[in-house]
Amino acid sequence: MTFRLGLTGSIGMGKSTTAAMFADEGCPVWDADAAVHRLYSQGGAAVALMERAFPDVVREGVVCREALKQIIRRDPGALHKIEAIVHPLVAQDRQVFIDAQTAPITVLDIPLLFETGAERYLDATVVVSTTPEEQQARVMARGTMDAGQLKAIIQKQLPDAEKRTRADYVIETDSLDHARSQVRDVLGYIKRTRLHA
Repeated sequence: MTFRLGLTGSIGMGKSTTAAMFADEGCPVWDADAAVHRLYSQGGAAVALMERAFPDVVREGVVCREALKQIIRRDPGALHKIEAIVHPLVAQDRQVFIDAQTAPITVLDIPLLFETGAERYLDATVVVSTTPEEQQARVMARGTMDAGQLKAIIQKQLPDAEKRTRADYVIETDSLDHARSQVRDVLGYIKRTRLHA
């Protein structure tokens, strides 16, 4: 059975870049956000269920994320209903992916890993981290949100310090070379100490 390594980190910490580094080292990578995208797309398993719960959110056979955001803004309680539909489907998608793997280590990219309790299903967790200044600079450079929106997102996520405490491994994403060497160190350590010979 493949070793399940959960990867997480707050917005702007370099999680996607680090996930690509794990893939470069030969690890299959499952992406929770991509799974939700599949579930919301035409023919996705969440479409009919979401339409039943929120008739206005499905447009041309696709769940409209903007419409969902508006519903949540109007009714914060709607988020629990959405999660009750989506989380079991995401877990199912994740399990199908894991079951199909033959590689020694599989990486599961889960933005809200600790927030959703997903660590219960994993063999180890790694968090990516950088300074608050670097985090803000990266997100602002994307040009998709302002400082107020970023602050609101950060406040909804588990604090970086707590993620670092709870994770088995921490990867500092202060530079690409340093991050890549830490990815290799983590994989080497797991192979030496956690994989059955």
